[in-house]
Amino acid sequence: MKNTILALLLIFSLGLMAKAQELNTNPILSPWAEKVDPSKPLPDYPRPQMVRDNWTNLNGPWDYAIVEKGSSKPNSFQGKITVPYPVESYLSAVMKPVGASNELWYRKSIQISNDQRKGRVLLHFGAVDWEAEVFINGQTIGKHQGGYDPFSFDITDYLSKGQNQELAVRVWDPSDEGPQPRGKQVNRPRGIWYTPVTGIWQTVWMEYVPENYIAGLKVSPDWDNGTFKILPDLNVGQGDFKVAVSAFDKGDLVGQAEAFSGKPIILKIPDPKSWSPEHPHLYDFQVRLMRGNRVVDEVKSYGALRKITISYDENGMQRMALNGETLFQYGPLDQGWWPDGLYTAPTDEALLFDIEKTKDLGFNMIRKHVKVEPARWYYHCDRLGMLVWQDMPSGDMGNVWEPKPGIYRKGLDRERSPESEAIFRKEWKAIIDAFYHFPSIVVWVPFNEAWGQFKTKEITEWTQAYDPSRLVNSASGGNFELEGNKLVGDIFDVHNYPDPVMPSPDLFGKVNILVLGEYGGLGLPIEGHTWQEKDNWGYQSFKNEEELWARYQRLIGDLKFLIPKGLAAAVYTQTTDVEVEVNGLMTYDRKVIKFPAEAMRKLHKGLYE
Repeated sequence: MKNTILALLLIFSLGLMAKAQELNTNPILSPWAEKVDPSKPLPDYPRPQMVRDNWTNLNGPWDYAIVEKGSSKPNSFQGKITVPYPVESYLSAVMKPVGASNELWYRKSIQISNDQRKGRVLLHFGAVDWEAEVFINGQTIGKHQGGYDPFSFDITDYLSKGQNQELAVRVWDPSDEGPQPRGKQVNRPRGIWYTPVTGIWQTVWMEYVPENYIAGLKVSPDWDNGTFKILPDLNVGQGDFKVAVSAFDKGDLVGQAEAFSGKPIILKIPDPKSWSPEHPHLYDFQVRLMRGNRVVDEVKSYGALRKITISYDENGMQRMALNGETLFQYGPLDQGWWPDGLYTAPTDEALLFDIEKTKDLGFNMIRKHVKVEPARWYYHCDRLGMLVWQDMPSGDMGNVWEPKPGIYRKGLDRERSPESEAIFRKEWKAIIDAFYHFPSIVVWVPFNEAWGQFKTKEITEWTQAYDPSRLVNSASGGNFELEGNKLVGDIFDVHNYPDPVMPSPDLFGKVNILVLGEYGGLGLPIEGHTWQEKDNWGYQSFKNEEELWARYQRLIGDLKFLIPKGLAAAVYTQTTDVEVEVNGLMTYDRKVIKFPAEAMRKLHKGLYE
């Protein structure tokens, strides 16, 4: 704990000395940067949890302009930007800052045929940071606030005659000058704080649906009974509609069920197979909207049977259980940043690479740290069998630290403004709604290290009630509120660098899962693979890979010693280097793995045994 405080003080002092920086216009590049086709980047279907064939990807070249905040739509634009890469990124082909005093405008001509206009035309945005106002043919069709959740508009009634339409988007993002969730973005990058991300950073696409259509699916596994509860969200008019679901196991039909509009569908699976990191079994779904015997709409989806709960060992200590079996969870802190795309992976292959490499190194879990990924990232975790702890992106960062981090005292929660609270609550709910589908997510983390932590008990209990199918880590490494003889939430989580420690089981008794939410941070800069040539940073630095590996082995030995004492999970910092941080398992460009993969995999195996 002492080391954590010293490290934070060091980072704070570095921040005071930092001057406003220009963007790094000559970054290192990942191997996938050269594979990006600017005319059609990230062409993959963006919503794997509910798939339709009839869609158009709008990624690629758009017009852009950066203008003073409050200006009207510009008459002329300043050049081309490659969507969906953030305007500050190399892959956007712009690499310009925006800031709170300006707005970023996008414009694109789109074509919609008469056949595509027979029903409804939906315009989807994977994510836009932070406030987006969307225009079709000069008319505003809606505004969205939230940098991490997907949103859409029905644009049918705003379309002009003919095929050609004009799409424009106005974006405002105050970065760390506003109270909104923004993770580690700051206007003056330094230390553990990184380059701002402004604007469209996930896929933009259109979908063509009938007048009556399936708008969404909520799929809930019931592992104990071998069933799925599927609640369709329907956009339908008058009439008797029903939804029919068929389940397939590797192409073989294994179950069918149906229900009338507004009713949940209970889908029984005979001889059910569980999902786990060792056996990530997925069932495929065909979902049809029926009116009488006629199929009105159809989508494809999938699901997995798994259950995450609390179990108790022979000493009465709480553990995490997957499908009724105790499982030690161990994974890296994964921040999801890229030297060329910042928040946006260059390609789907690149997005997948980090998960595959994490699995190859012998981890069974990833803590997605103060960032939310595109839906395809979670889909890959589902396919590969990777457990996920999902953080809420932090914001409104005034910290109120307890002298002994990890313990809560009354009055230490941050006082947020009504606007700030409303923004947090709205986006946290939107994130849970958007990513509820993915079985790989087993833990929600509302707060990290007291960053903007407020009304801890209320937010934690709301999260538990809103999604009782997952565990809740109320404040990873932050302040924890005592209620009776128990801490609020399911987990007591401390951070410590570099050595592993665990929360004291004697502090509150055996009433919470004990977790080491961050540790490690062993740094090794690799020449030719760093964000900047010098002044790179790690919690503890080494001269070569041999020294680094020797120190890591000692950390694992110490960690293994804590498991029989009650430690239920641990998170190592971190998956990759990020900007000036060099404490990754890999370099920022992903070209160098700093650890021997086979040896590390064998070392980690001992943690699970």
